[in-house]
Amino acid sequence: MTGQPHHHATAAIRFENLTLGYDRHPALHHLSGEVTKGSLLAVIGPNGAGKSTLLKGIIGSLKPLGGRVDLVGMKSRDIAYLPQLADVDRTFPINLYDFVAMGLWREVGAFGTIGRRQITSIEAAISAVGLEGFERRPIGTLSGGQMQRTLFARLLLQDSSVILLDEPFNAIDTRTSSDLLELIHRWQSEGRTIIAVLHDMDTVVRHFPQTMLLARELIAWGKTADVCTPENLLAARQMVEAFDSRANECARGAA
Repeated sequence: MTGQPHHHATAAIRFENLTLGYDRHPALHHLSGEVTKGSLLAVIGPNGAGKSTLLKGIIGSLKPLGGRVDLVGMKSRDIAYLPQLADVDRTFPINLYDFVAMGLWREVGAFGTIGRRQITSIEAAISAVGLEGFERRPIGTLSGGQMQRTLFARLLLQDSSVILLDEPFNAIDTRTSSDLLELIHRWQSEGRTIIAVLHDMDTVVRHFPQTMLLARELIAWGKTADVCTPENLLAARQMVEAFDSRANECARGAA
């Protein structure tokens, strides 16, 4: 097992003996380390490893049971968060354009006016994800891939320095995945910090230089090639299975 390597670069997020959970039951415990600014970090591990829980802890929707998350020089509202597609309420009566425009709430406020500059930004974001012509479509009529592109367009408008993505490529086609990966690389080239919960190991190895492997606690954190070893992945599966009697479904691989 390897912990996080020592970095001298500036930290964007620091974990200090962090324990997160629900109803006083820890889902992730005693995590320490820091995410450096400009990182492109994959978070992997079996089902029930605490991956989504970690993102909720970073944005502050889940309060720590112990330890702390330090957002270095930021507030949680300065972080852009993409939930799992399944967690998005698609029945809300709103069209694609207005849904994307919600990404500007920090800039214009809940009841602020959207001026010419903002309209240009909204149109550019919709264009960047390849959805021109879909502006008036109700979000309930979009396919999974189109909805995910819409969520990415809203993230573009938030213009945050830290971006958290929870399973951004689940249930979407290869072309959409490929387009969205291009956006993620563009964000990183702009110096943003990206943390993505992923289950597809091929995507992790090909596109994410840093990886954090969780199994209710930290198994390994560092360069992807050093973390994604058969030994580490097996240790993660065994740790979650030992904890959770229903975890035999995890045997299919890291999720």
